[in-house]
Amino acid sequence: MDRVTDNLLAKFTTEHTLAALPEDRRFEHFASYVTVRQQHRETFDTTDIATGGGNDTGIDAVAILVNGQLVTDVDELADVAASGSLDVVFVFVQADRGAAFEGTKIANFGFGVVDFFGNHPKLPRNNAIENAAAIMTAIYDRADKFRRGRPHCRLYFVTTGVWQGDQIVEVRRKAVVDDLLKLQIFDGVEFMLVGADGIQKLYTDTKNAISKRFEFPRKTTAPEIKGVSEAFLGFLAAKEFLSIITDDDGEMIRSIFYDNVRDWQGDNSVNAGMSKTLGSDIKDRFLLMNNGVTIIARSLKQIGDRVVIEDFQIVNGCQTSHAVFNSSANIDDKVMVPLRLIATQDEDIITSIIEATNQQTAVKPEQFLAVTDFQKRLERFFAAFEGDRKLYYERRSRQYDAVNLERVRIVRPVDLIRAFGGMFLDEPHGTTRSYARLRERVGTDIFGPPHKLDPYYVAAFSLYRLEFLFRNQRLDAQYKPARFHLLLAARLLSAPDALPQMNSNAMERYCAKLTAILWDIDQSDALFTRAAEVVSIVANGNFDRDTIRTQPFTQGVMDGCRVANKQGVTV
Repeated sequence: MDRVTDNLLAKFTTEHTLAALPEDRRFEHFASYVTVRQQHRETFDTTDIATGGGNDTGIDAVAILVNGQLVTDVDELADVAASGSLDVVFVFVQADRGAAFEGTKIANFGFGVVDFFGNHPKLPRNNAIENAAAIMTAIYDRADKFRRGRPHCRLYFVTTGVWQGDQIVEVRRKAVVDDLLKLQIFDGVEFMLVGADGIQKLYTDTKNAISKRFEFPRKTTAPEIKGVSEAFLGFLAAKEFLSIITDDDGEMIRSIFYDNVRDWQGDNSVNAGMSKTLGSDIKDRFLLMNNGVTIIARSLKQIGDRVVIEDFQIVNGCQTSHAVFNSSANIDDKVMVPLRLIATQDEDIITSIIEATNQQTAVKPEQFLAVTDFQKRLERFFAAFEGDRKLYYERRSRQYDAVNLERVRIVRPVDLIRAFGGMFLDEPHGTTRSYARLRERVGTDIFGPPHKLDPYYVAAFSLYRLEFLFRNQRLDAQYKPARFHLLLAARLLSAPDALPQMNSNAMERYCAKLTAILWDIDQSDALFTRAAEVVSIVANGNFDRDTIRTQPFTQGVMDGCRVANKQGVTV
């Protein structure tokens, strides 16, 4: 391994706390992260996609992206597919520390991927491959929702060598692509060979904020506004707008809609109307019939008609953006998009703009929580801890990309909701299977304005400690489907007293008992070991998700913890 790649691997190992793994496994995680991050810009844990080990069918990682979200469980699919259509990308990774692109290894990798999609697979599969294959099957069972085309498949073979255009290797690579296309289940198949140079470039890309350059001649400069460095109002050519919302592969960059309170609503009457207009001979009226798009950028530079924005979000116009993207084949020079472009780093201004621009149509009040006061308070609360107790609440997508920190300490809102729901609402069975219903409780039972912040930190730190044990193979991966049951068990074993009200001072004292244990590595490890023992007894060897993700299983864990506490078991 060359010196640069070795250095990047060492940095990645520290950022993701993987030091306990052997180098070959660390390189697998590294290769998986830098390649999948090109397709999925959100924060994710490589343990959720890693498949390497015995019976891995020659595949080190599988990432399944549905409507821009990383789906790691069959039960998540129904929630993600609620918009009515499916946009799917399968990503497969094979990592080899060797300094050569070997045709045999490439062929074996390709055979494993082809076998993955087979109705009657020939290769033995480990649990991770089985889980990914179950998601794949569930996706193709919904083939009627492939309204924008069949899935795409991308393969990455990663080595530390230098690609020199070996003809034999190229023949093997093309043969894999042909074999996958013959399955007739993809609209596109790509097989990328990544060497040391590619690894280094991909890793650098993970540290950079999204930047876009476009021509914006039809604009008016807004008058000076306190807290706003620049602001423009005007009409942007739809082709230029498409360049803002898509990546180099022509895929939608979904992370730029993070602050948009209203996700893509599918083919409802309004969106269908926009698509109809864009596909008609009156498409030039689109700019008169549409409320437009609002973009907030933290950095903006203007050179004549050319504008460069960096670290930006589309805070209003998600429906318009998707309608334009879905109708890209019909876009010509006549189509314009009304655009409001604002450059500011003032959080209060950003929040006020989001709230105002999203009041044009009905939006549930709780949908604003992602950008309002409670989330800001959480972010500050998490940041107030020091050293090994510190976590980073990612209130805004990719906000820590350019910051040198342990990536595993970043807490996404979706993970916090699940952890809190499992640990403090006693609903670990609903964190995935019924996540949509859990999310509907945001603003009341979850992120309630009067709530103390302590239980949210406890839930996040508990999940952080638990994932560390999984990541470094100190807790068997069989428990991963029951991870939120483990959080509940950890709370009940270490603090069996009745749960105080979320807005009470008693809740702060209750959480202090929990953090005292969680902050002590030995006590924390012992706690999760005991929690795993309780869960194991209830599971009785059956860790099938259909068994675990039920209310009776949750009740069994709660009863098991009560029995353990009565027996005087201490943590």
